[in-house]
Amino acid sequence: MPRPERIFPLVLVLVIGLIGALPATASLANPDSGNGSQIFSTNCAACHMGGGNVIRASRTLSEADLQAHLDSYSQDHLEAIEHQIEAGKNAMPPYQGKLSDDDIADVAAYVEEQAERGWQR
Repeated sequence: MPRPERIFPLVLVLVIGLIGALPATASLANPDSGNGSQIFSTNCAACHMGGGNVIRASRTLSEADLQAHLDSYSQDHLEAIEHQIEAGKNAMPPYQGKLSDDDIADVAAYVEEQAERGWQR
């Protein structure tokens, strides 16, 4: 049977390696909707000003439309919005690789916050 003092360093290195391989999610856990507002104004407002949709009027950013048209919205609002931002769909371009993960989380938080407030137009 191997001695514990010989195995401990190996286990320690493996645990540290696994922790380092995990994605950094600390900033994703607390998205910044203020930053999301700025990114939304720059990248999204041309089509979604005030939570509307100039391309497809029935696909607004209202809570009801998000619920009706986003997969998994009822399970996790932010994750569903983030997925839409990352992947795009129809006329909406994908933003994965164009925006950082933090920026996408921030925009999703902003969209969710505004949808809850009714998008003050």
